[in-house]
Amino acid sequence: MQTIQQPIIFIGGGNMARAIITGAINAQTLDPERVAVIDPNPDCHQHYKNPFADAQQCFSWLRTQNTDQATIVLAVKPQMLEAAVAPICSEIASLKFEPSFISILAGTTIHQLEQATNEATCVIRVMPNTPAQVGLGMSAIAPSLRSTSADIDLARELFSSIGKVIEIKEDLMNAFTALAGSGPAYIFYLAQAMQQAATKLGFDQAQASTIVAQTILGSATLMNQSDASPEALRAMVTSKGGTTHAATSSMDNQGVMQAIVQAIHAAKERGEELGKV
Repeated sequence: MQTIQQPIIFIGGGNMARAIITGAINAQTLDPERVAVIDPNPDCHQHYKNPFADAQQCFSWLRTQNTDQATIVLAVKPQMLEAAVAPICSEIASLKFEPSFISILAGTTIHQLEQATNEATCVIRVMPNTPAQVGLGMSAIAPSLRSTSADIDLARELFSSIGKVIEIKEDLMNAFTALAGSGPAYIFYLAQAMQQAATKLGFDQAQASTIVAQTILGSATLMNQSDASPEALRAMVTSKGGTTHAATSSMDNQGVMQAIVQAIHAAKERGEELGKV
């Protein structure tokens, strides 16, 4: 994997931006000297080589980079989009080239992003998830009609450095967000329930944490390395009339699987609502 040569500017230096930058630098996909972060919060500046409090300072840095291309990654909260992008657009107007945009804003459509950026350049939507912090993220990219193959390749290269990437149509982005973007919370929810059960059964908190974390890690690794479906893998450890069968039957009787399906649909619907705001 080659190092991206053009400067990359992150608007927002929070946890997800930090995970992407750190992972990509560790994978030698990004050169820390060519990465800048704009964030008004000085507490996050310590994590980055080129932190800036505002767009004017950052674009002064960009003009010293001897480049005719750059990519801007939007990593702020969706409701902050217009306030974050307005000063960026003012600075772009003074450049001799048009940077491309990558957005990781949940529920924010390509059309909304193009409007916010004055429709001056290409926009690619990306939805990563928090396991990116340990290099095991799952990301989807949805390019706009104006995206070039080079733009798509850069997005794929950047997010491949922190996990796996698929390319999808934008109309699937809310569904992907419900599955993968929110997905880690479902696993943590299960882990929380398992730990509560473990402590009630007599294990101390440290033991419960170790048991549950290793069980989930091992199970996920097995599923990732196996050609068998989740249903088939479950059957392998479920003997009729045994302990696992008692547990899964209890969950079936309480409608747990259907509740999970409904929860994912609820997450997708909420993503659609956010896109209409």
